[in-house]
Amino acid sequence: MTIAPLNWTELAALTSFQVDLVNGLTNAQARLRLFGQPESAVRVTLYRDNHAWCPYCQKIWLWLEEKQIPYRIEKVTMFCYGEKESWYKRKVPSGMLPAIALDDRIITESDDILVALERAFGALGQGMEAPTVIPLRRLERLLFRAWCTWLCYPVVSSQQERRNREQFVEVVGKVENALAATPGPYFLAEFGTADVIFTPYVERMNASLYYYKGYSLREDNPRMGAWFAAMESRSTYRGTQSDFHTHAHDLPPQMGGCWENGEPQMLLNLHRVDNGPWLGLPDVMYPEPENSREEALFRVIKHRSNITRVNPADDSLMDEALRCALTLMMTGKTCTPPLGSDSALRYLRDRINVPRDMSIYAAKRLREALEQTAALAGDQQGTPIPIKHRRDQDPVHFAKS
Repeated sequence: MTIAPLNWTELAALTSFQVDLVNGLTNAQARLRLFGQPESAVRVTLYRDNHAWCPYCQKIWLWLEEKQIPYRIEKVTMFCYGEKESWYKRKVPSGMLPAIALDDRIITESDDILVALERAFGALGQGMEAPTVIPLRRLERLLFRAWCTWLCYPVVSSQQERRNREQFVEVVGKVENALAATPGPYFLAEFGTADVIFTPYVERMNASLYYYKGYSLREDNPRMGAWFAAMESRSTYRGTQSDFHTHAHDLPPQMGGCWENGEPQMLLNLHRVDNGPWLGLPDVMYPEPENSREEALFRVIKHRSNITRVNPADDSLMDEALRCALTLMMTGKTCTPPLGSDSALRYLRDRINVPRDMSIYAAKRLREALEQTAALAGDQQGTPIPIKHRRDQDPVHFAKS
């Protein structure tokens, strides 16, 4: 038995989700972060990408959150999803991201930014130029190169694919040894700069290799698994953390292509990331918050006019179908969506962006409800996600928060 979808007023009554963008937990929607200090304490403006896809932006963002340095956020368009703003090019002619203004001085290049921030506010644990950190910085770059060699070049032969995998696994072994050399789960005795440096690309390696190569970085390496778990115990990291679906599809235009190896495990992983079930994927392992559905509903309600407007389907059809999915998510009761809404719902399912739109578990619950509702209408997929650019996510079409 099915029911009629709830209207927007009825849906709004089902969520009490709130977040203090300025002084609360780390979040992707904030434009100002004060950590309980007055706005006059702000000396830093962080220029980062709208969608929270840029790994180097995440590095600076996480550092500022860990140090609780008051800062402003200005969001800028990355090259792969739209035209970079003219006001930003006047400030930073190269258009590079991230950048910061520290006491009105513009600084680019993420490592230079961290050094400047350390000199102004002190290091996070052991700093960028500490003798213990420098070898770890080199190791992170070695891991990055091995990842790129495996992921970003076409598979020309099974032998080459095997060599690239072995090379990556060998470097991961060195990372495992580095983590094993400390008594705790982090790269040094205490959390600090080294962990911030590893975070962005290790998160993306975990996602991309699972999806394109059938390799589970987090599950296959116990020390890295413990490091991920320790990172997820930090609310700062959870606020910046993305999921497999987002990274698997935002990386190709950034990296110049990501290449599938076609192996059986890879094909299984790809299908699951794209089609579900999303709960239980090794992109997140901390317990699901009780309010994950409420968060998803809150965020959809906030942006429902844009969600409907940018969808290729007719507005009224999408509005009803979306309410059907949200009714299912919040009540567990099935609503039959309008005929032809399957592709519209899957278009949205595929473009939920973590953490720009919402946190990981909220996104999983929303994707789940969208897919279950779409399946009632049919098996038509949404417009494919582009791989050479992401102009389907051009921020001019969306609200800025």
